[in-house]
Amino acid sequence: MDRVAIFVDVQNVYYTVKQSHGCHFNYKAFWNSITAGREVVLAFAYAIDRGDAKQIKFQQILTSIGFEVKLKPFIQRRDGSAKGDWDVGITLDMIEFAREVDVAVLASGDGDFDLVVRKLRDTHGVDVEIYGAREFTASSLIQAATRYVPIEGRLLLPS
Repeated sequence: MDRVAIFVDVQNVYYTVKQSHGCHFNYKAFWNSITAGREVVLAFAYAIDRGDAKQIKFQQILTSIGFEVKLKPFIQRRDGSAKGDWDVGITLDMIEFAREVDVAVLASGDGDFDLVVRKLRDTHGVDVEIYGAREFTASSLIQAATRYVPIEGRLLLPS
């Protein structure tokens, strides 16, 4: 039985699925699909903490599915722009746990992850599956992956 680690870039998945399909990602269907016949070593969902009630409920749903939710504060800059991403944190966790798993699943279309995906495959012998919205997933990330699965069909919640 393969040991799997799951890493979800919540902000990336939310915005790319919303833009490409006009609906939301089905985390339960995703979980059921990637964990069938596998031992889950860890499952992290990386999100930005705005502290509102709707977001807290969503985080509770993720936890009930099996994810450990990692939060980073939302930062509003003086100029009106905002900051809040987990790229470095996700990358560090993927490398840290590489020796404990056979498969890493990353839900994100962010091309910045192509380097860590290659590192996991080439240095650690870990298969890496990428789940991302087809039109918003970087081609470099798809090419680096062992397997790419577009977010569509049963991975979408009806709008």
